[in-house]
Amino acid sequence: MDLEKRPPVRPSAEPPAEPPAARPPEGHQAPERQQAPEGCLTAAIRIPVRIVVLVLVVPVRMVWDVLVVVGRFLRDAVGRPLGRASLWVARAVLVRPWVALWRYAVVPAAQGLGWLGHRLLVVPAVWVYRYALTPVGHAVAWAFAGTWGAVVLLAGGLRAGLGWLYRWTLAPFGRGIAWLARGIGAGTVAVAVALFTALAWLARYLLVVPAVWVYRYALTPVGHAMAWAARGAGWLMRMVFTGIWLGFSWTARVLLVVPALAVWRWVLVPVGRMLAVVGRELGDALGHAWRVAGRLSRAVGRFLAGFVRWLLVDPARWLYRTVLTPAGHVVRDAVWKPATAAARAVGSASRQAWATARESARQARAAVRSALLGRPSEPKPVPGREPAAAGARTLGRSTTALTKD
Repeated sequence: MDLEKRPPVRPSAEPPAEPPAARPPEGHQAPERQQAPEGCLTAAIRIPVRIVVLVLVVPVRMVWDVLVVVGRFLRDAVGRPLGRASLWVARAVLVRPWVALWRYAVVPAAQGLGWLGHRLLVVPAVWVYRYALTPVGHAVAWAFAGTWGAVVLLAGGLRAGLGWLYRWTLAPFGRGIAWLARGIGAGTVAVAVALFTALAWLARYLLVVPAVWVYRYALTPVGHAMAWAARGAGWLMRMVFTGIWLGFSWTARVLLVVPALAVWRWVLVPVGRMLAVVGRELGDALGHAWRVAGRLSRAVGRFLAGFVRWLLVDPARWLYRTVLTPAGHVVRDAVWKPATAAARAVGSASRQAWATARESARQARAAVRSALLGRPSEPKPVPGREPAAAGARTLGRSTTALTKD
């Protein structure tokens, strides 16, 4: 349905003259095409839906904004201090005791056990290895070297005797036995070949030739006939099942597919389009109402903030500026500064007295120690590896070999 009114058609045969299109100036972009006019259903749904949604969304948006403000206040005023305090307590209760236990208990205990193990195990083991096992090992190696020389000499003599025995006794006897075994093996192989040839000839003419004749002239024609009959039966069954499938598919198409297609095309598609329009308009209405409710909530919040500022903040600020600040200045100049100056003077006097008493105590301890134990001996200078530098030349002393005193 087109809601725009069209101009009347002229009766003359000539077409109406179109006005010349005005060219846009250079550097000016052509305006975008206007959106196509919407239907009456969209225009009829939009306004009621937006009104209803606005009435429903405004309280929700105001409650949401109040919850956001309260949540931010709780996060800044309660959550962060509570989290910092919890972190400090957890560090003081869980981390620091374990660190102190590790630093002042586990590490010294491990170092003591390491020192004790070194003194009780490593040092005795090194002593036993160095002064007991090493001499014994050297003695065993010396004895083994002497025994091994005797064994090598005995093995050389035994090897020479066994070589003579093998060369003049065992080798001729073995060659004779090998010649006899080759003769017996050749005879056995000849007999076996003859027997195998005879058995193969008998098996060929008694088994293989009759079996080949039976397969070629009896089983092959019977197999071909059975295969032809099986192919014919398969073709017949395929044609029967093809006819049944065609009938079933045509029936299913007429009874199911065509009605379902008609329902989809003439019922579900229009209903879906209408629901899509309603859903789109509902989403647009929710967005529009949410933005309008946000502006209303912001206006209400600004009004409440101004009212609270006028009722509480401005009087408190005026009281702070005109009453508390001058009173604080008076207290600072008349009470706090003299008190702090007096406290600093007392502190400096007490520090000087404490320093004097501590220096007197140190001198008294030094006097008692020198009276009881005597003065400590001064360390003697140790001569270095390099000669000391010569002193500077003076007018009363010569530094040359000829004029040296």
